[in-house]
Amino acid sequence: MTDILIIGGGTAGLTAGIYAARAGKSATILEKAATGGQIVYSPMVENYPGIPGISGAEYSERLTAQAEALGVAIEYDEAYAADRTADGFAVTGDMGTYEAKALILATGTVHRDLGATGEEELVGCGVSYCAVCDGAFYNDRAVAVVGGGNTALQDALFLAETCKSVAIVHRRDTFRGEAKLVKQLAARPNVRFVLNSTVTALHTEGGELSAITVKDTVTGNETELPVAGVFVAVGQLPQTDAFRTLTETDDAGYFVAGEDCTGTVPGVFVAGDCRAKEVRQLTTAAADGAIAALAACRYVDGL
Repeated sequence: MTDILIIGGGTAGLTAGIYAARAGKSATILEKAATGGQIVYSPMVENYPGIPGISGAEYSERLTAQAEALGVAIEYDEAYAADRTADGFAVTGDMGTYEAKALILATGTVHRDLGATGEEELVGCGVSYCAVCDGAFYNDRAVAVVGGGNTALQDALFLAETCKSVAIVHRRDTFRGEAKLVKQLAARPNVRFVLNSTVTALHTEGGELSAITVKDTVTGNETELPVAGVFVAVGQLPQTDAFRTLTETDDAGYFVAGEDCTGTVPGVFVAGDCRAKEVRQLTTAAADGAIAALAACRYVDGL
């Protein structure tokens, strides 16, 4: 029996572990893959306060070491079920059952990918899922944004400030995002709309992205578009399935919890990208982790 069990070893989960340990509570993190989460694949993190430049991998290593040095236990196991018990919660994983007085869900999200040939191999070398994180690496270069919602349009506006050109590739003939954003983009001389189109292949030169193949969904014609980077904004998938019977989720599958990171069931707390919210960045994940951990500590203490 541990005081606080944390599901997920990304920034939110590791931060929660650090705050729980510093508050004198025993904390265990269950992580199904490698600690750090998606930021591990970012070649450079430049927007985290106080750390002007660090690779995602090194950032994750430091955060993991900090948590472990404080006594946080990290178990590399995939949790696939959780239940309430008389004493708290029992979480079932491939390696066994873990019991805790309080539970923090920091399960994160995964990016919906393009399904294009060569995509996985180019993550961090031309393929990005975060314009704010990686946009600075493409100053004065041609890039593409794939998607038609507000995230894609906002990413394109952000990139248009510094990139040589931005092509917005969308599978339909109209955007799902706000008309105001579309109007702003249409007024940018370095932005072009590539509508009724999908990305079918990614091409490399010297191990880095050099072009994408775009297929017209109406005519079937394919053209090659030279770009140094492609920013994928076709949605995220919250990793919440195993815990939806334990606490409430919204229509998109994100855990329902406010800024206090308190779930809809007593003793359950939510942190990071899996929480229903507007902004998903390292800083907001860390903030959620701290808030959720302190709330969990108060719950364990009966306050």
